[in-house]
Amino acid sequence: MTKELRRLSILMLIMFLALFGATSWIQVVEAEALSANPANKRALYDSYEVQRGAIIAGGIPIATSVPSGDLYSWQRVYTDAEMWAPVTGYINPVLNSATGLEQAMSQQLSGTGGSQFLSRIERILTGKPPRGSNVVTSLDPAVQQVAFEALGDLQGAVIAIEPDTGRILAMVTSPSYDTNLLASHNTTEVNAAFDELDADPTHPLYNRAIGGNLNPPASTFKLVVASAAFASGEWTPESTLPNPIRYTLPGTNTQVQNSGGGDCGGAPTVTIADALRLSCNIPFAELAVELGDDAIRVEAEKYGFNRSFTMPLESTPSTYPRALSDDQTALTGFGQGDVRATPLQMAMVSAGIANGGVVMNPMMVDRVIGPDLSVQQTFDPSEFGRALDERLAAEMTGLMVSNVENGVAGNARIEGVQVAGKTGTAENGDTDPYTLWFTGFAPADDPQVAVAVVVEDGGGQGQSGFGNTIAAPIAKKVMEAVLNR
Repeated sequence: MTKELRRLSILMLIMFLALFGATSWIQVVEAEALSANPANKRALYDSYEVQRGAIIAGGIPIATSVPSGDLYSWQRVYTDAEMWAPVTGYINPVLNSATGLEQAMSQQLSGTGGSQFLSRIERILTGKPPRGSNVVTSLDPAVQQVAFEALGDLQGAVIAIEPDTGRILAMVTSPSYDTNLLASHNTTEVNAAFDELDADPTHPLYNRAIGGNLNPPASTFKLVVASAAFASGEWTPESTLPNPIRYTLPGTNTQVQNSGGGDCGGAPTVTIADALRLSCNIPFAELAVELGDDAIRVEAEKYGFNRSFTMPLESTPSTYPRALSDDQTALTGFGQGDVRATPLQMAMVSAGIANGGVVMNPMMVDRVIGPDLSVQQTFDPSEFGRALDERLAAEMTGLMVSNVENGVAGNARIEGVQVAGKTGTAENGDTDPYTLWFTGFAPADDPQVAVAVVVEDGGGQGQSGFGNTIAAPIAKKVMEAVLNR
């Protein structure tokens, strides 16, 4: 009998230890994952019983909580809502959804993150009501304001980043929306507002700076093609290519031409440097075929193509496809065909060149601060990887400076400052409006900011608008705003 009791006791002990281990694992190890799971409605509802922390930019709260007087206790209020919408996003129990930093940093804002464990225990012991922590972003309100006003009613996006850290200084998208409408606890009103925004053909809910329906990067992608050529060791800025007026895509009867319809500079051949400065399509189509799609894709991926980035917002990957035929590869040589990019990605290309060939991971949160003003969490810059060696990055910088000073990106010039840049004008069909681009950085000799601008729908000018006439002046204002801080 004693033997039977001993066996039963051992069995019960094993079962107890198994149960204890399982519950401990769930409550400790998996707590953050369960809290972050969007299917966990309990976590969402619990977050509204807590005074949610603020989202802060440049010392200014851009998202705060106020008493709601209903079962959710607190409601979010957004300052300059349309300007900050791509950054803050919104959170709403009625829609059972959250976007932007409200979603990405929800654990910290609601006080349920792992770094806030001791703070929660302290508030329980002292009897203080639970409160979330504040999230301090890297964004600069002055730069954000300039970018927002410069883009205006145009459909597109602007992003500005620090080349040597990857910190995002501005993120603007247009058309935007009033996040306060989607923070309402009135079921009828909030559903009506969401349905109207969701049905809008201009897609105001898209964050075009890091996602949405991606655009061909047009001639801004020539930076990546030139980078691939120089990195191969077989090409230099003075290497020459044939300079015809028309170019037949390999294996097809389809012909392409340069933007102006003529040749590139008037000589039988043209250097890569001049082809980039004058933004000629044919030489870069020829160069792309010479390099091959594998080499271009490898170089593009060094800048971040075919990857998603967590900032902590999640970006849509920019794409350079695999297994392209020569005619498709030729089109990608000037940013057409199947290559697609976000403004974030093209800003990373410029930033990588500006940073001596080193590409930094993009980031938009600096730290998390507790209700007692203690720093609970910090986020440090990190390298994504090296795209070019320092010497080649300096050569690329020189080519981009020539593009602004003596080429087709003259509207990005800033008096007294050397600007490096590249424009792009993407075709979207025989009659569809162009997509207009600019990417670059300043000052060229001591880069403080890299920027990318995309303007969709031809900037309201159909096929009459160009990257230099519409996108470059917007980028100029943003770069000036950073340099004048």
